[in-house]
Amino acid sequence: MSDNAEPNTPHTGPATPRPRRLRRLLEIAWVAAAGLGFVAVGLTIADVPTTVRDFFIPGTQPLGIDDPMSSATNCSNCHAFYDDEREPYTPWAASMMGQATRDPIFHACLAIANQDAAFAGDMCLRCHTPQGWVSGRSDDPTGGNLTLTDFQGVSCSTCHRMVDPEYEPGVSPFEDISVLTRLTDLPQSPHNASFIFDHKDRRRGPFQLAFTPHQWLQSPFHREANLCATCHEVSNPIYSKQVDGSYRLNALDTPHETGNKYDQFPIERTYSEWANSAFAQGPIDMTGRFGGNDPFVSTCQDCHMPTTTGTGCDPVFEPPVRNDLPQHHFNGGNTWVLRAVRSLYDDYDTDLSEASVDASVARAVQMLQNASDLELYQSGAVLTTRIINESGHKLPTGYPEGRQMWINVRFFDGADNLIAEHGAYDPSTAVLDKPSTKVYEAKLGLDAWAANEFNKPAGPSFHFVLNNVWLKDNRIPPRGFTNAAFEAVQAAPVAYSYADGQHWDDTEFAIPAAAERAEVRVYFQTTTKEYIEFLRDTNTTNTAGQVAYDQWVLHGRSAPVEMDVASITLQPRCIGDFDGSGGVDGDDIAAFFTAWQAGDGSADVDGSGGVDGDDIGYFFERWQAGC
Repeated sequence: MSDNAEPNTPHTGPATPRPRRLRRLLEIAWVAAAGLGFVAVGLTIADVPTTVRDFFIPGTQPLGIDDPMSSATNCSNCHAFYDDEREPYTPWAASMMGQATRDPIFHACLAIANQDAAFAGDMCLRCHTPQGWVSGRSDDPTGGNLTLTDFQGVSCSTCHRMVDPEYEPGVSPFEDISVLTRLTDLPQSPHNASFIFDHKDRRRGPFQLAFTPHQWLQSPFHREANLCATCHEVSNPIYSKQVDGSYRLNALDTPHETGNKYDQFPIERTYSEWANSAFAQGPIDMTGRFGGNDPFVSTCQDCHMPTTTGTGCDPVFEPPVRNDLPQHHFNGGNTWVLRAVRSLYDDYDTDLSEASVDASVARAVQMLQNASDLELYQSGAVLTTRIINESGHKLPTGYPEGRQMWINVRFFDGADNLIAEHGAYDPSTAVLDKPSTKVYEAKLGLDAWAANEFNKPAGPSFHFVLNNVWLKDNRIPPRGFTNAAFEAVQAAPVAYSYADGQHWDDTEFAIPAAAERAEVRVYFQTTTKEYIEFLRDTNTTNTAGQVAYDQWVLHGRSAPVEMDVASITLQPRCIGDFDGSGGVDGDDIAAFFTAWQAGDGSADVDGSGGVDGDDIGYFFERWQAGC
């Protein structure tokens, strides 16, 4: 059977099979529209005249395999339609892994990447459609040459034909020797989809199987975080790190000089964050928060593929029931794009359904809620919020553009009236009141050199292919964090500081005088208004940016997810003891006037909602009264 054909063998298992059709018209339309506009961009009018050689990454190269990658729909004949919750296929299809090539945000970002640097799309395609890339259909960096099965994203074959680049005698499959010796350039460190694929269709996984209808090798590599690092570390190879720590453009039309990801500009360092956390030295007992059947977690797979009790293929074939069966959930923090995919593509093409998408979104929400804890403390006129990172990497992590987490604080008086709010969010406009609260985010951009070189403004930027400086990164590190270790892997905090071992962050909010209760929430948003508008307005190639924006609006403007919520009954405040020292003295006058001159909300001692002259009179009245 051709890999580009749909299987027509009837399913013989106990469940009713989902019908399949050769209706890929929308995917073809995407490709056709992209191809018309992107080829010219990739070859002639990009801001940087890079070539595909500038984005070279070691590992298996296009056309470097003998047996074609199998379509995921072929795999579904045995690995689907019997248990939507535990089988491998349905949860995978309802994940961002399964829909990586249909993601409208990806298409919008791809267009701008190719506008910014010629052939930059090659770097994007190898992560979002590995089977299309390795099959030689990435010559057009816009994705214009992709065929039907290439839209299956990070497919079954992508992971299950991957080979550990470091052969371990007596541990790795013996067949890996022949795979590795075929390559002249092995990856130094996993990143940017530096995958090594078995050139033959020998599939791999963590279990020893007695019988399979295809070749199968037991592979410990499939339980290791190194496998995930292949795509969840992203560097820009057109830049090289300089002695002074800055990043400058390489000589063009040539691969990166060292090939070491830590010599290139860092875009994502999720794997390195984990590798320098306590989890990498684990396992750690997370008491059921992550891990499924096993509360002890260490690797990426432990949390993102939690174990369950079930079978890896249709029970009609009498497979063993396992208590450590990894679920192919792959959930992260994305809660809206799958719904956009269902709007843009037919369910027959994607194997999505309302139920499978709802289940996937629910798992993503649960993962976000498990990723942190919130604690509240009061000290005099100050409310302290503490967010504790319970994940194995920064909180939040991953692709930094458009992602943000923030604190919402609401103060209420004795009549339960809202009298002050920090971090208010308007769902009708997707506008967040950032100045009033703390937002956890990473901001990349262009330094003065890059701004001059590419004729763009210096400072924060969403042009990820051109960005060459990190301007902010206050995301909360994982347990086990040290500044030296994170500095070594290009993941240190920027314009912020954490002490070694600190995997939490405290924020202080002034308590209004009339406040008797406070509610605090922590929110996460996948796609901000600023980012989606950038994708819409900067794309001069095609309509992908407008399509992504329209879907963003249609599906709730990437509605924030409530990660944590807590409330606190506030102790009566002694206005005269403004500095909270426990006594009323001259220091309180100085502290009050400092806050009053700054317009700080804590100086609104009369609870009027504004800082004005009436607050001075009320403060001295209370100060003279001794409280």
